[in-house]
Amino acid sequence: MKISVLTLFPDYFQSLIGTSIIKRAYEKDLFSFETIDFRTFTKEKHGHVDDTPYGGGAGMLLMCQPILDALASIRTEDSTVILLSPQGKTFNQQMAEKLALRSHLIFICGHYEGFDERIRDYADVQISLGDFVLTGGEPACAVMCDAILRLVPGVIKADSSADDSFSSGLLEYPQYTRPEVYDGKRVPEVLLSGHHAKIAAWRHEQALINTARHRPDLLENKELSASDQKIVDDILKNKN
Repeated sequence: MKISVLTLFPDYFQSLIGTSIIKRAYEKDLFSFETIDFRTFTKEKHGHVDDTPYGGGAGMLLMCQPILDALASIRTEDSTVILLSPQGKTFNQQMAEKLALRSHLIFICGHYEGFDERIRDYADVQISLGDFVLTGGEPACAVMCDAILRLVPGVIKADSSADDSFSSGLLEYPQYTRPEVYDGKRVPEVLLSGHHAKIAAWRHEQALINTARHRPDLLENKELSASDQKIVDDILKNKN
């Protein structure tokens, strides 16, 4: 996989590829990553990439020319162009899984008051990190890249992400490590039993309970077995 980021602040992403798991994967060439300062493409004097909006209004808008010229310099038939925008679909785990299968992702990070509207026509998809506004697209881009890159084959063990929260539409089940007892709190006996089928059943039940307690909205459109539905109904009844 290759990721290209069009940004005014290339240095922002040094910590992403220079830290922890993502750093090790980058050094192993499991993916390639580049930042492109679209200011270097501007044809305006003094390096301007923004201008005042037609019709008046506060703030400055990013102009088409620098961004679209930068995009044209790297875009290929295999590229998926992502515009980071509050108007986009909200990013989630399923979206990360689909994007991790693409060969070349191009992120366009905005800044200032926003984009010239015509830039949207050149994106394949618009994505938002959530219903809030940031000073620029860089923080959202870094978060999305982290979520996507950990799913690239070889970055982490495949079974490490299989039970991630949201991967199955549920939150993850509780997990424990040594010691067996800490401050009077004991690890559930089933996890010490060595009985894999019982452990799997317990984890599934706990994932349902966690989801019903903390994110019941995730269950609204999820098909559940009769036994799973009873677990959820009991939790929701006691919760209310």
